[in-house]
Order: sequence, then C-alpha cells, then structure tokens
Amino acid sequence: MQQQGEIVVGLDIGTTKICAVVGEVSGGDINIIGIGTHPSIGLRKGVVVNIESTVESIKKAVEEAELMAGCEISSVYAGIAGGHITGFNSRGIVAIKGSEITQHDVDRVVDAARAVAIPMDREVIHVLPQEYIVDDQAGIQNPVGMAGVRLEAKIHIVTGAVTSAHNIVKCANRSGLDVCDIVLESLASGEAVLTNEEKELGTALLDLGGGTTDLAIFSGNNIKHTFVLALGGNNLTNDIAIGLRAPLAEAEKIKTKFGACVAGRISNDDTIEVPGMGGRQPRKLPRQILGEILEPRMEEIFNLSKREIYRAEMENLIASGVVVTGGSSLLDGVTEVAESIFSLPTRLGKPRGIKGLVDVVNNPMYATGVGLVIYGAKNQTGQKFRIRDENIFNRIMSRMKRWFKDVI
Repeated sequence: MQQQGEIVVGLDIGTTKICAVVGEVSGGDINIIGIGTHPSIGLRKGVVVNIESTVESIKKAVEEAELMAGCEISSVYAGIAGGHITGFNSRGIVAIKGSEITQHDVDRVVDAARAVAIPMDREVIHVLPQEYIVDDQAGIQNPVGMAGVRLEAKIHIVTGAVTSAHNIVKCANRSGLDVCDIVLESLASGEAVLTNEEKELGTALLDLGGGTTDLAIFSGNNIKHTFVLALGGNNLTNDIAIGLRAPLAEAEKIKTKFGACVAGRISNDDTIEVPGMGGRQPRKLPRQILGEILEPRMEEIFNLSKREIYRAEMENLIASGVVVTGGSSLLDGVTEVAESIFSLPTRLGKPRGIKGLVDVVNNPMYATGVGLVIYGAKNQTGQKFRIRDENIFNRIMSRMKRWFKDVI
C-alpha cells in the first residue's frame, strides 16, 4: 500500500457515464473522499469515437470530484473496455542458476511466458501471473527463496487495440491529467466487489455496463479468464425505443424507472405512459410489455457469457457462483434471470472494503471507479503509462542490458 494520506484517483471512462472517484490511502485503509459523474457522449461500445466530447465529459466529472474532495487531481488510473479487448493464457519455463529462486528468476520466467507474437496494432495491457510451478510442484503464489532447478510460470495476458488505448490516454492528457496506468474494467470491478473467499473458491464476475458486458473468472485468488462482450445497457434502451416507439432519451428514463427483466412478476394492472414521437399524443401501455422486451435481451447477454465460459472450459472453476455488477445490474430481476441461465447462485456486487463516502458509492454503477482506486493503491509504480510505439525502443534496450548482465 502507499504512503499515509496518498491520493489515488480512478477514472471510469464508460459508454454511458464518466466517473471519477477520489480515494485517500492511509495505512491499510482506503477512504473515498470525492466522486464526480457526468454523462458520456463521445464513446460507443467502450471505445472513444469523439475526442472533444469525451474530453469535455472527463473535465466536468473531474471538476465535480475535485470540489467534493477538496484537492487537485493531476494523475488517474483509467479503465479500458470494448470489444477489441482479448485475453489469453501463456506459460514459460526457465532453468534456475543458483541454489534458490530470486526475484530476477521470477522476472525472467514471466518474460519468457510473455514472449508470444502480438500483432503491431495491439498493446499488452496486463501481464497477470496465475501460478508458479517449481520442479513439478504446482500452485505456488510466490516462489522467491525456494530451492529448485526449474521454474515455470502460468500467466494471463490481456491485450487491446493500440489506437483505443492511445485515445483514452489522449483524452485524459487533453483534460490535463497524467495516466498512471490503464486497467481492464472487469479486473478493477473484481477488486471492489468480490470477497477473498469468492476469489479463492472461484467465481464469474459480470460487469453489465452501458456499451459492453465484461466477464472475468477468478479462481485460486487469480484471474483465469477475461472476455468483453459488445452488448450492454444501451442495447436494452434501444430495444425499448424500437418496441415502444419512443425517443431514446425517454426510453432510457422508462428503463431506469420501470424496467424489469422478469415479465411474469409484473402485475397486469401496471401501466406506463410513453411519450409520442414528433408531437404525437402520449400513450398508456401495460408495463408487462417492458418485461417482454427486456427479458429476452438479458437472457441473450447471459447466454453468450455462459457460452464463453464453456468455450474457455472454465465451467468447473466457478463453484461459488456468479456476481453481477455495473449500472445495468440495477434492473429489477437481473439476478433471477442470471440464476436461471447459469444454474448457479447469483448476487449483486456492490463496492466493499472501503471507508469514507460508503453510502454514496454503495451502488453497482460505481464498482469500476472504486475498483480502480483500490487497484491503484495496491499497484502504485509512479510511472506513466506509455503506448507501445513510444516505448518499444526503451524496452528492447533494457532487455539487451539484462542479457549482457546475464552473460557477464
């Protein structure tokens, strides 16, 4: 953890909202001291499509957070999502030179595991060690100091499109902010909403955002699989707009106020008023229609997520069940639909393990923002994130220096 009174800021650049969360790290505690949100206009399915609009939204969210926290924000941990994100597992093996394993050996084996061909248009966002194996002894979390002759590492590599990562950094920079690191949003949400027991036993985290649904599978205290599905709350809003022939802004309001995912639970007497398009008269419709529109789309999102879990052969690793979080998980009946699709116990994930403005951020829609603060507090490096084309030369030079040191 960081020094006393250190300020860490998480910036969740989402498709529907931009959220800045300010946390103060003192000892082992994280106090949330400020939060700012602003509607997001310049993103589609988690990817920046309009730089100017995104910069304006970031500035407004950050200003609001600065006012509440009473501090100036200069650097942030930014979240990234979108259909371009891919995650895959890799492994590497090295021989141990000395009598015991050192940190240098661990760095070498992680380097060996990440030496996979990655296209030039993709950037490595995370290299996440899953476990180490020393002389066929598996399940080791930290092998430093152990005796052995062969060290093997299993890692999870998350990559994203260079341009998308570049645009997020560019938007933050143009808002007057440095980006300490770019963090996968489902990884950040996991830091905020999952318990240690769930991470250990195995759980599937579904972050239902506006533009994307992020899936992350945790087991044995490590991340085993990541996946981003380009479907989210905006698709639900769109379905309502088409089904009820209502303007998009009104469809969003209807969804948040009356939306329910289980049509059978809605009373036949409930009605909603739908404003007319282009000056037409408003109409009264049974609320059950809303359930009939939302239920199939929610089932589709969960079925596609379930298919991905089976495709990755991870179905046996999620013994403790499913956790749903994100703004779209607030819809009535989401956990019931998830339970029926996955046949696993499901709960709503709210930020935990924090102090300060707990009642303000006690909402699934702030899971990513709070998670970015927790991630930043745990993984403080003091470095700024740089995109591949700027730092590839430095990376090669440092690797060559290490090789020469090994030879000498």
